[in-house]
Amino acid sequence: MTVTVVVTRPQPQADDWVARLQALGQAACALPLMRIERAAAFDADVARCWAELARHRLVMFVSPNAVLAFFAARPGGLRWPDATLAGATGPGTVAALRAQGVDAACIVSPPLDAATFDAESLWNHALAQRDWTGQSVLVVRGEDGRDWLADTLARAGASVARLAAYRRGPPAWPGALADTLARVAAQPAQHVWLFSSSQCITHLLAPEAPAADPALRAAVLAVPVLATHPRIAETARRCGFCGVWPVVPDPAAVVQAAAGWR
Repeated sequence: MTVTVVVTRPQPQADDWVARLQALGQAACALPLMRIERAAAFDADVARCWAELARHRLVMFVSPNAVLAFFAARPGGLRWPDATLAGATGPGTVAALRAQGVDAACIVSPPLDAATFDAESLWNHALAQRDWTGQSVLVVRGEDGRDWLADTLARAGASVARLAAYRRGPPAWPGALADTLARVAAQPAQHVWLFSSSQCITHLLAPEAPAADPALRAAVLAVPVLATHPRIAETARRCGFCGVWPVVPDPAAVVQAAAGWR
């Protein structure tokens, strides 16, 4: 039996992950359960931050979406300062920074063999040993998000500012997205969810989403889950999914995990 991995990341990451999985021989489809939105106010704030980027010792990016939004609003002619570190929580964010031309020597992130890819791992592996007294730090994120790393850096003596570069929203269900969900629900044993955000689970099961229908919800919850972080796994279990397994956010690891359902 061929199992299809359902990639729930927002676009364009969803299509990128589908292509990478398919290149490894794994059937996959995109069902983006989060929409990333930029606004003129966000872009104006980002442009102002670019103008004074060199004064920051660290600019922390919470996700590839943060990287894309930040660089999309970069004023022409500006480049990444050599003395400013770019923080990344995982390999996806590192890849996004490299794609934007940030030198690898400027990027700090957890090692590829880290147990988890999150703010705690970034702090423990790459930041805790540095002196942050009097240093300026900018955290680039969505309109809301976890403050753990910002608070930790502030306690270590840094001056921390937060920059909202985008907002996260639920998907627009009518049309192709709902059709894809119906196909997944019609054959739950032939699919496996890949969740990289607890918010995607919330959007999938929201009262206004198609899965609010009891029959469809039961089918959706019968699809096994691969979760890229323990917090996401716990959310999936709490929501009632039939089976939840952790997986490293790497296409090869996902293919290996999905093989258990073939």
